[in-house]
Amino acid sequence: MSAPKDYIRDFMSEPVIDAKGAALVIIDMQYATGSREGALGRTLKAQGSSLGDYRFARIEHSVLPRTLDLRKHFHQIGQPVIHVTLGAALPDASDAPRHMRKLLASCNNYVGSPDHEILAELKPVPGEHVVRKTTVGAFASTSIDSLLRSLHVDQIYMAGVSTNMCVESTAREAADRGYQVSLVEDACGTTFEELHQVTLRNFQRLFGRVCSTAQALDELKVAA
Repeated sequence: MSAPKDYIRDFMSEPVIDAKGAALVIIDMQYATGSREGALGRTLKAQGSSLGDYRFARIEHSVLPRTLDLRKHFHQIGQPVIHVTLGAALPDASDAPRHMRKLLASCNNYVGSPDHEILAELKPVPGEHVVRKTTVGAFASTSIDSLLRSLHVDQIYMAGVSTNMCVESTAREAADRGYQVSLVEDACGTTFEELHQVTLRNFQRLFGRVCSTAQALDELKVAA
């Protein structure tokens, strides 16, 4: 039995793909919470917890390789790659919003800490951009909107972690500011599969679209 038609789809515009207006935005691919060798992974291991097993396996086997594929393609077509990092300026995270302080401090996620660094495989190269946020969504605490508009970007392809937190919040913020947003499903991940799936289902109801890496690579062939 097929799922019932969702009425909200009737109110959505068809996406218009134009590579010359596209950018890849990579969210929070840092050691703090994006690697089993980072602070979160070390803490869970010390606790004898398996809660991070799905998360880190998905990052290693899907999110990271697919993000690398996307990054390579955006370089080939000469379009921007933007890394968004999460982290405080101070070790106690007192410069971050109240609800973020314990997470950031517990994960050693502050500027200058090894856990704050972007994964070595994705280390930014000359020509790429990096913005640091202290909030869940990037638009609330960075200049990313100004950066994207300066780069003449109106279409964003999003990858990274966590699907249901920083990726989704940034994607929603972008949609509300007029950007066409594509969540690249196999280049995103979170702690539980069900959280990933329900986020994708909800996001594509009105905010934007969901696609695969293969689809993104196919539709973004050339930027004139």
